[in-house]
Parts: sequence; structure tokens; C-alpha cells
Amino acid sequence: MKKELRIKCLVLDHDDTVVKSTPEIHYPSFCKALSKLRPQMKLSYEQFIKWNFTPGFSAMCYDILGFNKEEMAYQEQCWREGAAKKSASMYEGFPELLQEYVENGGRICVSSHSAKAHIIRDYEAAGAPIPEYIFDWECERKKPDPFALEEAMRIYGLKPEELLMVDDLKPGYDMAKAAGVPFACAGWSDNQIPMIREFMKQYSDYYPEQVKDLEKLLY
Repeated sequence: MKKELRIKCLVLDHDDTVVKSTPEIHYPSFCKALSKLRPQMKLSYEQFIKWNFTPGFSAMCYDILGFNKEEMAYQEQCWREGAAKKSASMYEGFPELLQEYVENGGRICVSSHSAKAHIIRDYEAAGAPIPEYIFDWECERKKPDPFALEEAMRIYGLKPEELLMVDDLKPGYDMAKAAGVPFACAGWSDNQIPMIREFMKQYSDYYPEQVKDLEKLLY
């Protein structure tokens, strides 16, 4: 028996919302680069997350770590190699949640700064239904621009309250607010260290702590 949908279109961030990109790929790749570029420095996962959150990745590299252009190119090379070698694991329960959602008539879109090919690869590796529309890094109007949400509403003929934007960081909230769409923060994300959790709870319409808690918002 089908469940009645409250949310007819789920718009998902990818990295650290659906898949464990930072703990499995981004952080290890950066540490690999750092071991060559700044061998005397040890960077904890939490500090890496904090600096990525504020002042941001580029400022962390240039202003805090003092990278030059050649060193930036090397860290990017390490990241590309890491991302090419493996898929990031989906958070536990997500493949099943998405499969049930689609079977009940739900639509899935992705708004992410990752590459479309990597996003599809991660979904395929997890055995999850492939999103119908993916607005990736190549999108001319990328997040936090509300374009992805506006397009989803146009394509499916939906009202803002029939969508839900799910992200682990503020750019997802910014685009949701601009489009009048409800926002849920991925409280299960490895990025939700205490500082970020406190910040995001101020902005989120919903803060599901576990993937299973997201299901309660959909029906």
C-alpha cells in the first residue's frame, strides 16, 4: 500500500549529505598533499572542517597554510586522484529511504558542487535510484542560486511547500530561503561538528539527527 507524500520532490545536496565525501575522500586526500607540502603539520579532521566552514577552503589554503599556486595545484591533483579511485559511501539507510520514496511517487533531484559523473557513480555504487535531475558544478547558476529549486518546481508543476531541500551547510539553506522552500539540515553528517551543528540549527526548518528521521518529513 502506497504512502501519501507530503513532500513530492526531494532536492539533495551530495557531499556529506548523502555520501561520506569528506571523511572518505576529501580529508584523506588533503592530508596526503599536506604530508608533502607541510610535513611538520598534523591537521585533525575537526580542524579541517572548521577551517573549511570559516574562513573557507581557499582562505585556509592561501591565508592559513600559505600555499602558493603550485602547491594549490598539487593538492587539487591529490583530490582528483582520490575522487577518481573510489566512490564515497552513502550514509546508512539512504538507499532504502530513496527507493521507498521513489516507489511512492517521489521525485529526486540533486544540487551539488560535485561533478555529475561522480554523483551518478556514487548512487549506482550504493544501489540507490538515480536522481532525475542533477544540477552540478557545471551548472551556470549553481548553489546557492535557487535555480535548481525553481527548475524543479517548473518541471514538476509543484508549489514551494511540496519540495524539501536537504543540505549539511548554509548554501543549501540560502537557496531554499530564496525559493521559499523548506530546508532540512543533514544532522547525521560527519560535518556536523559542535560549532557547525549550533550554527545550522539556527537556520534550519528541520534538523533530523538520523537518516531515518528524514523519512518522517516526507509523508
